[in-house]
Amino acid sequence: MHRFRALLVSILPLVLFLFIAALADAHVTRVEIISRTDVLDGRAFGLAGAYEKIVGRVYFAVNPENLHNRLIVDIDKAPRNAEGEVEFSADLYLLKPKDRNKGNGSVLFEVSNRGGKGILHLVQGFSPSTPEGEYGDGFLLREGYTVAWVGWEFDVADHGENLKLYAPFAHEAGGKEIRGLVRSDFTPAQRVDDMPLGHSLLGPAGGKSYPVDDPASEKNVLTVRETPDGKRQTAPRSEWSFARTVDGKLAADTHFIHLDGGFQAGKIYEAVYEAKDPAVVGLGLAAVRDFLSFLKYDPQATAPVKRVYAVGISQSGRFLRHFLYQDFNADEQGRQVMDGVIAHVAGAGRGSFNHRFAQPSRDAQPLSSIFFPTDLFPFTDLPESDRDTGETGGLLDATTKSKTTPKLFLTNTSYEYWGRAASLIHTSPDGSSEAKIGENTRVYLLAGLQHFSAPFPPQKSNPGSPDSNGQQRYNPNPIQWYWRALITDLDQWVKDGTAPPASTYPKIADGTLVPLGKSAFPNIPGVKKPREVSLAYHLDFGPQWKEGIVSSEPPKVGKPFVVLVPQSDANGNDMGGVSLPELQVPLATYTGWNLRDPGIGLGDLRLSFYGSFIPFPRTAAEREKSGDPRLSVAERYASRDEYMGKFAEAAMKLVHERFLLREDLPSVIERGEREWAEVTGQK
Repeated sequence: MHRFRALLVSILPLVLFLFIAALADAHVTRVEIISRTDVLDGRAFGLAGAYEKIVGRVYFAVNPENLHNRLIVDIDKAPRNAEGEVEFSADLYLLKPKDRNKGNGSVLFEVSNRGGKGILHLVQGFSPSTPEGEYGDGFLLREGYTVAWVGWEFDVADHGENLKLYAPFAHEAGGKEIRGLVRSDFTPAQRVDDMPLGHSLLGPAGGKSYPVDDPASEKNVLTVRETPDGKRQTAPRSEWSFARTVDGKLAADTHFIHLDGGFQAGKIYEAVYEAKDPAVVGLGLAAVRDFLSFLKYDPQATAPVKRVYAVGISQSGRFLRHFLYQDFNADEQGRQVMDGVIAHVAGAGRGSFNHRFAQPSRDAQPLSSIFFPTDLFPFTDLPESDRDTGETGGLLDATTKSKTTPKLFLTNTSYEYWGRAASLIHTSPDGSSEAKIGENTRVYLLAGLQHFSAPFPPQKSNPGSPDSNGQQRYNPNPIQWYWRALITDLDQWVKDGTAPPASTYPKIADGTLVPLGKSAFPNIPGVKKPREVSLAYHLDFGPQWKEGIVSSEPPKVGKPFVVLVPQSDANGNDMGGVSLPELQVPLATYTGWNLRDPGIGLGDLRLSFYGSFIPFPRTAAEREKSGDPRLSVAERYASRDEYMGKFAEAAMKLVHERFLLREDLPSVIERGEREWAEVTGQK
């Protein structure tokens, strides 16, 4: 016993040192709670009981010398505190069971898309006219999840309840300012005099932009072109300025650009200018990592959990791909942070999340944010080779090395095959063969959906967004029930080891994945077919790009990678993916593309994010009169009852395959009834 005590005394300093070191590496220094309220006045959500909503701010400090922080661009140039750490903070929004023991031990963390919170609406439904509001039917809360968001993006617009990252700015030694080139592009839907330099997807005023350093600098250039790959024409310097119209008068503004005579609808404008004081953008990756590590490994955390599931939609799905690629799923102590990940509608992309003068909001749309560092090699989860460069790599190389690879769902809709180069996540870069998918990865095409679900009944214009006016009605197929099943499948995979459904996506081998020129989409009267698809390119941002420094704006554009699209069946619907009853027992053609209304310019090109809803003719006579090659509704189904019977069978098949939950069958079938009434005019 004496010798044991002596040994304990001898190692106690080492134990204390390791404990203190562990605390020092936690790096959530404090959580400031601004408000703490009961959800829906303390209403119980199933066995999970009552929930509370916490709004606050998380404060971080990271060691620039730590191996897991060195990849953050310019972290070595950020200001440090007395301990040599870089401090920053982020907004927090969190829902958690009031009684921790009634929760399911898991946090569902949504990577915020441009400061917003979308997962509650997508999974639980939303009715602003009811007391439940954003909580809908409470599915996630009834399941016992802690649901959390934290700000990670510095360029989010300052309005509403947007979640923001408060990042420091980088300077050279001695406080010397850092300068570099910044690029902004946009395609107006109508003539306008002024445009924000920040990404206009964040609203009419744009997101936060880097201000122009010297408005008179010769490095500042404005160009215009007709198509994404068209020749740029330089606008005379005397005809534009960094300014905007305020109360009828032109006022200097280094966050806006003004063109005499106005920016014309349907033309692609691109401004390149010099800025200074870059934000340390990559700290957003560290904020997500360290906050989730805090919840998972610190029993005194604001909402302690055992498991971490992260979901990201569009921009934030790309963020998750980037997060894994750059090994941020290992915290400062090398521990795995995320156990499961759903990167939804991210296509083959990553993003502007960790380089000097990065603009995280920039994506890659048909007519804006063109040639930004979004769709970059490698694309597949396992290593692949680019024959044009000799480069080899995979999305999960770093997590494989650090032993932190999560269970991963890569889910895309039909839109991403046209607008986000999604085929590259499961083919070779030259489109000649299938790529192998890792055992911890599932790839799903959710066929016949657009980037986000449009309201039902569908329309073909959006009063609040004239640049979204299409030639066809928007695709209204719902994503909600897929989300509920996929979250359940992921939870069972991580928690119980129950494997989810096999990957389901179109393939070259069986002819369900083809080049655009081999698409068999039918010749439907009044429907123009797309003549282009968004490509991923070899982009050269300059000799220091691998270190995260851009010196060539716009980049030099090299050879494109080969992007393929799902083959169409005789109805014009995509084959090879997971199909809703709407595609198995169709009343319409549901595409992942929708061409622009000629009134907003470039009517031969695709809209961003939207698909099409093209109903079948109601009768054989109607079909014959129009020359529509698709069978009419009356030729397919003898009655409403026959249609609804087949629709219900298709829904039950999806339940059996675990792409729908049994509890959602009544809602799925009710939607089918509404769709029958919309297309046929019969109730």
